Amino acid sequence: MLTSLLLAAVTIALHGALAQHKQEGVAMSEYQGQVNAPDFPPGLQWLNAERPLSLRELRGKVVLLDFWTYCCINCMHIIPDLKRLEKKYANEMVVIGVHSAKFTAERDTDNIRQAILRYGIEHPVVNDRDLEVWGQYGVHAWPTVMLIDPAGKLVGSFSGEGVYDPFDALIAKVIAAFDAKGQINRRPLQLKLERQRLPESLLAFPGKALADDASKRLFVADSNHDRIVVLSLPNATVKDVIGSGEEGMQDGGFEQATFNHPQGMALDGNLLYVADTENHAIRRVDLAARAVATVAGTGDQAREFNRGGPGRSTPLSSPWDLVAHGGGLYIAMAGSHQIWRMDLKTNAVSPYAGSGFEGRTDGPLTTAALAQPSGITTDGEMLYVADSEVSAVRAIALDPAGRVETLIGEDLFEFGDRDGDRSVARLQHPLGVAYYDGALYVADTYNNKIKRISLHDRVATTFVGTGGAGLRDGDAAAFNEPGGLSVAAGKLYIADTDNHAIRVVDLRSKGVETLQIQGIERLAPRTSAARLGGDTVELRVQSVEPGEATLTLGIELPPGYKLNAQAPSVVTIDTAAPQLVSFNDGGPEQSFRRPQFPISIPLTLREGQANIRAHYVVYYCDADKERLCYFKQAKLNLPIEVRKGAGTRRLEAGYRLPTPSA
Repeated sequence: MLTSLLLAAVTIALHGALAQHKQEGVAMSEYQGQVNAPDFPPGLQWLNAERPLSLRELRGKVVLLDFWTYCCINCMHIIPDLKRLEKKYANEMVVIGVHSAKFTAERDTDNIRQAILRYGIEHPVVNDRDLEVWGQYGVHAWPTVMLIDPAGKLVGSFSGEGVYDPFDALIAKVIAAFDAKGQINRRPLQLKLERQRLPESLLAFPGKALADDASKRLFVADSNHDRIVVLSLPNATVKDVIGSGEEGMQDGGFEQATFNHPQGMALDGNLLYVADTENHAIRRVDLAARAVATVAGTGDQAREFNRGGPGRSTPLSSPWDLVAHGGGLYIAMAGSHQIWRMDLKTNAVSPYAGSGFEGRTDGPLTTAALAQPSGITTDGEMLYVADSEVSAVRAIALDPAGRVETLIGEDLFEFGDRDGDRSVARLQHPLGVAYYDGALYVADTYNNKIKRISLHDRVATTFVGTGGAGLRDGDAAAFNEPGGLSVAAGKLYIADTDNHAIRVVDLRSKGVETLQIQGIERLAPRTSAARLGGDTVELRVQSVEPGEATLTLGIELPPGYKLNAQAPSVVTIDTAAPQLVSFNDGGPEQSFRRPQFPISIPLTLREGQANIRAHYVVYYCDADKERLCYFKQAKLNLPIEVRKGAGTRRLEAGYRLPTPSA
């Protein structure tokens, strides 16, 4: 294990305080390490990689280790920095995420896989579930980033946010130092990304839901599709889609506006406010004018946690949920561990509760401590907050002279799954809370349950959910990291995040159903964008006689699934050799919308070698109730040899759709 002294020496190099080190009389540049980096222990599970990796096989590469845990807002904040570094040094550097769990649920490899998909991580990740690697490197905080030079020695370390600038400078100099000696390996590392193994669902990691009984609408933050989906109630028909689905921060009409992983929402008349989390902004949606405008946040993350001001010129930090009351919009500002307030007339924003220090300290609004508040609701007298990192539910006075107190929960490393009063009840990283009829309903996210807290006696009880991760309706209902809650007309609507679904609970009977969305064709991605992603499948060479021939395209569905007749599945074929392959309609390509498989396509072929490409965009659902639907994109490359004597005039190609993880 590295000692703190060695780590301190390594950290100094990062800040450029030493021009040279001397070891056994040999002068060493500050961009060459002295301490051997421990290799990964055997037997650990890896993600975004087909097999375990070792530092030895990565010699010649600069290696950046990111020690993270997926609950941690600070870990989320450095992901964009890591992506920038990965892009800039794509040939010389490899980032490896070392997932060292805080919460029990975070030790599970399947849960880490979902986090990788949710955050769009495209580098290898090792599950350090028992903190072995953490201990070897003497890490003490999340996130911690360590740099290893191409000789396998530690060069620098850094804990906290804002890693791009210092590491950018250091990596460039390390590469230059080793490049001068011909010791940089620029061969790309071959990876098998988790996103390539699975189809995509029509909702992608929905973070929050907002039900409005008066207008009979349900607003869904379709977070990983960067949009808001509006459903009519009670039949759950797609009424509108707010946002183009592209990641960005563009204002404008519903079709042009862009978001970046939106989360919580609040409704004020015909204005919908959206916590645009990864844009660090509040967006206002005029539902009548069908227009989106930014009203708070600059698009950059705040570095000062107690500086308010005019909405459009004041930086925010990961706003996660919203509630409107009394002319104000209260913001669960997860990134600064505070509650903020925006004046709905002036759009001015300012801290309301929380010192900015992460913890669970009750007391006056300005001195109390919160820890990554991620859900907020009100009964008109108090604000109630799902304070995720302390696994707590906090009550905050709407009177600015009031206080913050804890209803359930203890501290940063006190969590569990127990019902009862304050003295015994435990939660595990709750993300959502909704008030209704004298009680709070809490998304006990990492316990895969919905808890109910009576405000009369302050006792927490399990309301629905067995605790096991899954997708199951009925009496033994199962959820998968539910993140958002809302109540309307006696129904509790749940954003069941890792199930990519909205679940509905009857508050009287406790019956649980998965919302079956109607009109899903409106949720389809644009075909042009869809063809950029998906699998590429290289098929074996097939020989065929010249002249008239037939290409048959097939598809194999996983057991229990069927093609969705409503959705716009499409198959398109083309070729890079039109002089050898011509389609009988004379065009350069042929498209089949809502195809019936198998598809038979007549061709005219001339002698030679060619390649036929088939692009699939296919929508399929579970065969029972079509509760969950998925789409998959794939490109099939079929090489053909057209020659006399081949003995056949038939070509065949097919694609096997993957089984959804749910």
